[in-house]
Amino acid sequence: MLAVLPVAPARAEGQPPRQPPPGMSVVGGARLGQPGVQVDQAGAGTLPELSALAWMISDIGTGDVLAAKNAHWPLPPASTLKTLFADALLPRQAPDTVHKVTAAELTGLGAGSSLVGIQAGQSYKVSDLWLGVLLRSGNDAVRTLAVMNGGVTATVAAMQARADTLGARDTEVVSPDGYDAPGQVSSAYDLTLILRSALANPDFTRYSATRVAQFPGGRDAKGAPAPSFQIQNGNRLLAGTDGVTRYPGLVAGKSGYTAQAGNTLVTAAARDGHTLVATVLNPQSGKSNAVYNETRQLLDWGFAARARVAPVGSLVHTPTAGGPAGPVQRPTEHPALAGARLTARWGALLALPLAGLVVLTLRQWRRQQARRRRRARVAAFLQRD
Repeated sequence: MLAVLPVAPARAEGQPPRQPPPGMSVVGGARLGQPGVQVDQAGAGTLPELSALAWMISDIGTGDVLAAKNAHWPLPPASTLKTLFADALLPRQAPDTVHKVTAAELTGLGAGSSLVGIQAGQSYKVSDLWLGVLLRSGNDAVRTLAVMNGGVTATVAAMQARADTLGARDTEVVSPDGYDAPGQVSSAYDLTLILRSALANPDFTRYSATRVAQFPGGRDAKGAPAPSFQIQNGNRLLAGTDGVTRYPGLVAGKSGYTAQAGNTLVTAAARDGHTLVATVLNPQSGKSNAVYNETRQLLDWGFAARARVAPVGSLVHTPTAGGPAGPVQRPTEHPALAGARLTARWGALLALPLAGLVVLTLRQWRRQQARRRRRARVAAFLQRD
């Protein structure tokens, strides 16, 4: 049974609107760090009025950001964060690998988590688990795959490393499934980068574009083998369910909802040789299916305006997708050259003004503090009731 998509409550009359924080990132261009709608509409159709707190529409082939609103506002991402989970972990396990789930693996799931129906004591293929993640948004399937990757803490670290490698610097990972956790945020810009990277993996596209699939049934209440059951893609623009018409040319994407994040959606669609990604975070209209309708409007505008609108920013270059980030392999260096390089490095460092050394030290200290805070948030998340 599919869960009914919650409707984000309308803002109470007289309540001040939520505002993006000052000093947002300017990665991709200065305009993307400015609050409010950023668009150059001359020669293009009128941009639709959207209620989402943040959104962005981009051509991932050219890297052009066609229009955006609060692109770098760090907001709770809900299950759209599962795109990062997939981008970081999909290459690590072969699809036909079989894993037997233990009861311990399923403990500590957040209250009200979406579940696909993983049963302790049953064995599942990795391919089935990924269908459970990307179609049914099952946090139980996420947890099982995380355990196979060495545990939640190791998985969060892998996801954070992947986000950093992609240039998704607004993203802070605390829970691998996107469940609400203090400090866990991403942005419309980052989620676009992440989906662009994930789309380079054919397995991700295949799983994410699947409308319906059969999921192993495990055992019934009497312990007898249960038949498989059908699961359906929660992205209504792809599935064409619950009053939402399928969007033509839709490639892949991921929807999400939590109490803190509201409704979220990151989706790619292709037309005339171009692939656009629309990311919509937390519509405020209070209308049913708002996140899908606003995404549809944004994609329609983007395909119509793509060749006529001047970009307001760009997507940073992404490294080769399809695997977790690893250290850059450098060619073997002659010892004499290595010594000269080291001497030059230290010479340049010693030549820096004292103020420059202070800045470098302060930046290093801030990074260390950020890593410590991140580890503390993950530990607190794992120890919650």
